[in-house]
Amino acid sequence: MEHAGEHVTDGQTLVAGVDSSTQSTKIVVCDAETGAVVRTARAPHPDGTEVHPDRWWDAFEQASSGGILDGVAAVAVGGQQHGMVALDETDAVVRDALLWNDTRSAQAAGDLTDELGGPSAWVDAVGLVLVPSFTVTKLRWLAQHEPENAARVARVVLPHDWLTGRILQQGNGFEQWTTDRGDASGTGYWSAATGDYRPDLLERAFGRDLAVPRVLQPYEAAGHTSDGMLVAAGTGDNMGAALGLTLHPGDVVVSLGTSGTVFTPHRSAIRDETGAIAGFADATGHHLPLMCTLNAARVLTAAASMLGVDLAELDRLALQASPGAGGLSLLPYLDGERTPDLPDATGTLSGLTRSNSAPENLARAAVEGMLCNLVAGVDALRAHDVAVDRVLLIGGAAASRAVREIAPGLFRAPVVVPAPAEYVGVGAARQAAWALSGEQDPPTWSLDVDSEYAVAAGDAEAHAAVVARYQDLLGRTHGGA
Repeated sequence: MEHAGEHVTDGQTLVAGVDSSTQSTKIVVCDAETGAVVRTARAPHPDGTEVHPDRWWDAFEQASSGGILDGVAAVAVGGQQHGMVALDETDAVVRDALLWNDTRSAQAAGDLTDELGGPSAWVDAVGLVLVPSFTVTKLRWLAQHEPENAARVARVVLPHDWLTGRILQQGNGFEQWTTDRGDASGTGYWSAATGDYRPDLLERAFGRDLAVPRVLQPYEAAGHTSDGMLVAAGTGDNMGAALGLTLHPGDVVVSLGTSGTVFTPHRSAIRDETGAIAGFADATGHHLPLMCTLNAARVLTAAASMLGVDLAELDRLALQASPGAGGLSLLPYLDGERTPDLPDATGTLSGLTRSNSAPENLARAAVEGMLCNLVAGVDALRAHDVAVDRVLLIGGAAASRAVREIAPGLFRAPVVVPAPAEYVGVGAARQAAWALSGEQDPPTWSLDVDSEYAVAAGDAEAHAAVVARYQDLLGRTHGGA
């Protein structure tokens, strides 16, 4: 391995992507021309819904301590979206960052929605119906509940902005705070449709003006370190994953990690007053309509814990049951829910009888319930005339055989499972290669496919009944929220 500052190794130009997620920092080093992964490293983050940003830097230093960045010509950060990093006039962190999954600002979301004139007014302004995840609601919470801290705040940045800036600060190349279109579009005070900040909404939320990062174009650099490494704009984690998966129109991603997401590339902004689809920008200059849930893979781990089995046995049990789990339905709102907006909801198991009280049915209901929560996002895209030619299944729960085999029938589309990879990190690396190239379009990297699953025609009616029963349960317990 060559030393830092020497950016070509064995004929390769190396680029790195950093995935700074809720759980960990992962670094992926790729060949800039082909996208082939050369090496990886990771380090954990502390658990919780608020964390001091210095812990992200600690994890970055730990992950990069083995020389993984030696010879890397460019780096970009893909970070968890929406997190509020409040800085004072000296750029010191004022308080722990509130993360996307922190729901304490639920009341603030409702208040801000009403003050502007309802969900439609927010969709017109920034393409979003407010939920507690979005940064603007967290700023209102801070202003109301911690006025002394709020008085110290001079600017607000996002997790990927902060880590990008810290890399440049440590590398003696920092000039200004920057962000990108993708991550900015999840704040609630920047519009993907117009490409502009809405300082009036920021002031409405916080009570006064705050400095915000400059929004870079997808191919722009945020700066260079003193040893010549380019630091690209970076982006939000979902936008990074979309870049890493080299998506085309008609490709709909269903990601089953800590959270569940549904997203697809689109040429124009989508306006959805229901709040199911957020009108985000992507990391290529276009748009990334997206639906996000709080509950995904952990629904399966919770079900496995209830049954006293491991995930492999949960898989086996779920595939022993028939579609519909003998009449059992699970609303999987184990940690509250973001879509639909039910921050205080809990899980609901319905339809339990003596005849269906079997481990196989509970396992199947957990898989079907988790997936039905995401089916709503795919169907919401269809309602906006977005093509759903195939579903790309990624994330930890995509490794489940039961999930892979059940998903096509519920989504009513062929399912492709890409080869396991850190797609947020790969996407960030692709962005780094793009900025390094100076071209107007990102480099052409290929996607490796692990397996494909078709819709089984014989099960179409049974799967439709599963989705209908799930939607009926939602209507009965939460008024169809």
